[in-house]
Amino acid sequence: MENNKISVGLDIGTTKIVAMIGRKNEYGKAEILGIGKSKSLGVHRGVVNNITQTIQSIQQAVQEAEAEAGLHIEDVTVGIAGQHIRSLQHSDYITRANSELVIDEEDIDRLINQVHKLVMLPGEEIIHVLPQEYKIDGQAEIKEPIGMYGGRLEANFHVVVGQVSSIRNIGRCVKSSGLELEGITLEPLASANAVLSQEEKEAGVALIDIGGGTTDLAVFKDGIIRHTAVIPFGGNVVTEDIKEGCSIIEKQAELLKIKFGSAWPGENKDNEIVSIPGLRGRDPKEITLKNLSKIIHARVVEIIEQVYVEIKNYGHEEQKKKLIAGIVLTGGGSQLKHLKQLVEYITGMDTRIGYPNEHLAGDSDNEIASPLFATAVGLVMDGLKRQERKRIEKEVEEMEHVVAEHSEETNVHEEEVIEAPKKERKSFLDKLTERVKDFLDNAE
Repeated sequence: MENNKISVGLDIGTTKIVAMIGRKNEYGKAEILGIGKSKSLGVHRGVVNNITQTIQSIQQAVQEAEAEAGLHIEDVTVGIAGQHIRSLQHSDYITRANSELVIDEEDIDRLINQVHKLVMLPGEEIIHVLPQEYKIDGQAEIKEPIGMYGGRLEANFHVVVGQVSSIRNIGRCVKSSGLELEGITLEPLASANAVLSQEEKEAGVALIDIGGGTTDLAVFKDGIIRHTAVIPFGGNVVTEDIKEGCSIIEKQAELLKIKFGSAWPGENKDNEIVSIPGLRGRDPKEITLKNLSKIIHARVVEIIEQVYVEIKNYGHEEQKKKLIAGIVLTGGGSQLKHLKQLVEYITGMDTRIGYPNEHLAGDSDNEIASPLFATAVGLVMDGLKRQERKRIEKEVEEMEHVVAEHSEETNVHEEEVIEAPKKERKSFLDKLTERVKDFLDNAE
C-alpha cells in the first residue's frame, strides 16, 4: 500500500494519546486501518509539561497503531488545544489601487496577511485567521467577494491565538518520537469536522468537546465558525472531586465515575450502595450512588454553566444569531450518564451526543465510532484533505510547466497562453507547521 495515501491523526490529550491511521475508500469515507492509545503522562490541561513522558506515550500509541495496521508511519497531523488557546474578533480593511479590476485571491491574501501583523501579547502567536463576512464599499454581509468590483474591501475575522512555546513543545515531542509534523489543526475544529453535518453548521450549532483536562467549544452559524473557547476543566476534575469526596484513590474514582456515575442525582435511590475494596487489608468503603451523583452533578453543572456563558457571549439570545441546531456533545466526558438531559435543562437548547460515524466507512469498528475518538477521526480527515490539496497543487504546477514549455516552443505571447488554474492558497496552519518545522531543524 502506498504510504502517501494514508493519513495519521495524533491526538495529544490530557488523559490519553491516540494515534489513528486512516485512508479514503472509494466512497470518499475514512477507513480506519489501525488505532493505538496510551495513557498520557506528560500533559496537563492540554499543555505538555513533561517532554520525556509525552514522547514515550506518543511512541507507545504509534507502535500500537502500526502493529494493528501493518504499516510504518512517518508523518502525522497533530491536534492543538489547551488552556493557552484564546480567540478574538477583529475587523480590518484594505483600499484597492484599482477599483476597475475585480477582487481576486491576492486581495483576500493581502487582507488576511494584514491581520497577521496584529500585535499580540508577548509569547503569543496567531494560529488561525478565519474570515467571516466581507463588506465592499459599505455593502455588508458578502460571503464570497471574489469576482466583485469595489475599492474598499473590509472583513470581520475570527482570530485564534496560542502560546508559541506550547506549539513548539508539541512539535519537539513529535519530532523526538521519530515522526514528521505534516500539519497542525485546532482540536475543536477537528472534532467539529468529525461529528457535525453541514446543515447543522448552517443552522447554527455549538459543539462542546469534553476532554480529560479541558472542555473545548466551537460555535458555527451560516456555515462559518463564529466563536471558539477553551474552558480549563474536563473529566479529570470530576474524578478529582470523587476522589476527595469519597476518600478513595484516583483509579477507583475513575472506575466509579464510568460504571455508576450520573449527572442527574434525582434518579438514584438512597439505598443504592457500592462497596469499594480497602487499601492493603483496610475495611471496604461503602458509598451511596446518590452521594456519588451529587458530587458529579455539582462539578458538571459548573463546567456547563461556564460553557453556556461563552455561548451567550456569541449572542445566542439574539434572533439573528440563534443556534437552531442546539448543542452537540462529544469527547470522552460526553459519555457520562444523563449528561444530555442536564445540558438541555441548564441551557434550554436541543442537545445530542456527537459520534464520528458519519464520515467513517460502514464496516468501521464500533469502538472507533465512540465520541472518545472524535478528535482523532477529525485529524485523520484533515490529513486526507491536506494530501488532496497537495495533489491538486502538484497537478497545477505540472500543468503550468507544460503550458510554459508549450508557449516557448510555439513563441506564443504570454497573454495568449491559456492561464492554468490558480494554486490553492496555503492555509495559515500549513505556514505555521512549516515555521515550527524550521524552528525544530535549526534548534538541533
